[in-house]
Amino acid sequence: MLNDLHLCVIYTTMTKKRPLILVTNDDGITAPGIRTLISAMNEIGDVVVVAPDSPQSAMGHAITINSTLHCNAIKIDNGPQKEYSCSGTPADCVKLGINEILDRKPDLCVSGINHGSNSSINVIYSGTMSAAVEASVEGIPAIGFSLLDYSWDADFETIKEYIISITKKALNRGIPKGNALNINFPKLKSAEIKGIKICRQANAYWVEKFDKRTNPQGKEYYWLTGEFINKDEGQDSDEWALANGFISIVPVKFDMTDHNNIKKLKNWDF
Repeated sequence: MLNDLHLCVIYTTMTKKRPLILVTNDDGITAPGIRTLISAMNEIGDVVVVAPDSPQSAMGHAITINSTLHCNAIKIDNGPQKEYSCSGTPADCVKLGINEILDRKPDLCVSGINHGSNSSINVIYSGTMSAAVEASVEGIPAIGFSLLDYSWDADFETIKEYIISITKKALNRGIPKGNALNINFPKLKSAEIKGIKICRQANAYWVEKFDKRTNPQGKEYYWLTGEFINKDEGQDSDEWALANGFISIVPVKFDMTDHNNIKKLKNWDF
């Protein structure tokens, strides 16, 4: 005869659901980074992918309002996940996933793995992080993952176990409401990574340059280039952590109010 403890264990096992995880990115649904991320999330929960059908890097938090959106079911590999290819931006993908595709609110949204850094000021321009922030706007815990390697052939497998571990920790401990985690990995082998640092965003920026050219028809056009300038000398920033072999984790939020300066502005003579 089963006692109450055995019945409790059986009931808990039968009723405990795997977390529902929404996966997206900005490099496109076939990019190697998101394929690794999907594989990692399949080890944790039930995965639904809604990702752009083409690269959307540096799209920021743009959404589509002047044209229609298309979202089609697609099969790319033999994994158990459901996948949808979307014509819109990363933020569009999150909105569609939450409001049209999923049958319940996801327990977590993960975005990435981005091909290249989203540390410091890059978070402002990032489609990867904007997707995560959009999820946080919707009240969903969210994480954006990026690897400091812009190569299409970047080795994402070396950070896969870190991603699984961090994601499980986030699900168990809970991401603060209204926050998304901006997580960047240095371009190192797994054994060379020194650990994880909780950081602030570094005081760094891009100095833009434009390469001006003329096409065969005589019309001028421009290529955007630039130089990344890091003015931050602190050892608690994401740029310092990455340069010194650590994974950086920066909590970010969509509330862009500078609360520290509200009182000062109230003293202006309007």
